[in-house]
Amino acid sequence: MMMARFEQDKNKLDLTPKRFNMWIFLFTSFMFFAALTSGFIVYIGGKGHALKMNLPVAFMYSTGIIIVSSLTMFLASNAAKKLQFAKQRTFLWATFILGLGFLGMQVYAWYVLAFEMKAYFINPNASISFVYVFSLMHLLHILAGLVLLIVSLVSTYRKTPQVINLFRMEMTSIFWHFVDIIWIYLYVFLLLNQN
Repeated sequence: MMMARFEQDKNKLDLTPKRFNMWIFLFTSFMFFAALTSGFIVYIGGKGHALKMNLPVAFMYSTGIIIVSSLTMFLASNAAKKLQFAKQRTFLWATFILGLGFLGMQVYAWYVLAFEMKAYFINPNASISFVYVFSLMHLLHILAGLVLLIVSLVSTYRKTPQVINLFRMEMTSIFWHFVDIIWIYLYVFLLLNQN
């Protein structure tokens, strides 16, 4: 009994630096996206290059998908706190599938940009290139979020101590909500700067 409690306390102590590292990573990611959007503002303001195009509708659909995925992630975290592991797994799978749907919708948006709108990555108006860069950098974060989701899912199928399960859910949830908020910010930013 005392040994089990010691292990739980040890696990809690070992998790504090990892939590701090997550917050540092999120802060640096936020600053990175802020720098990208600032670069876009300077580019279109200094040279008078507006985006001069409407965004693909696929970006709007992917925004809806990521908002729903935030809800399923919240439900998965809530189920984990209530020791409802079957529900936790179900909502984690739903979040993962929605994450893949978001990824697919973004790739489709690139297809529309390149082949239907003829807005190529390399072109005289670099503001269009910014759209690709914004969505690509965000997709890299989505891929990292999908990895975190897989780690959390694997934990639910193993006899993982609850303190570790809750920690993984907390880190995954924070990261997933962060990438959701970043995409909504980027999408609204681009909407306000189109045409």
